[in-house]
Amino acid sequence: MVTNPVGDLLTRVRNAALARKPEVVAPYSKAKNAVAQVLKSEGYLSEVGRGANNQLVLTIALKRRRPVITGIRNISRPGLRIYRKTDNLPRPLGGAGVSIISTSRGVMTNKEAKKLGLGGEVLGEIW
Repeated sequence: MVTNPVGDLLTRVRNAALARKPEVVAPYSKAKNAVAQVLKSEGYLSEVGRGANNQLVLTIALKRRRPVITGIRNISRPGLRIYRKTDNLPRPLGGAGVSIISTSRGVMTNKEAKKLGLGGEVLGEIW
């Protein structure tokens, strides 16, 4: 049983990008789908879909036949949740990457959360 579903999803995406695999398959959940939609809107994934047997199928975006993703880091975990206020949201690589934040209005990037004046749980970072 997986105790950290979002961390598991980020790990699967990171491993697939490092191995230059075109697709990632993970068990479906609303939280994982929300994180995948944020990654798609930021251009790190080219497609997010549902496969057979309640699976989430993610297609990694490529640029010059290489994955756009160069790094992913899981921040919050079940034993240590990390929460940040609006003015203290992390900016990976000085703003070149994005942080994935779970707010009261849903899962979004650090840029969107800052614009809306929201803080929340920092789920991970991607660059």
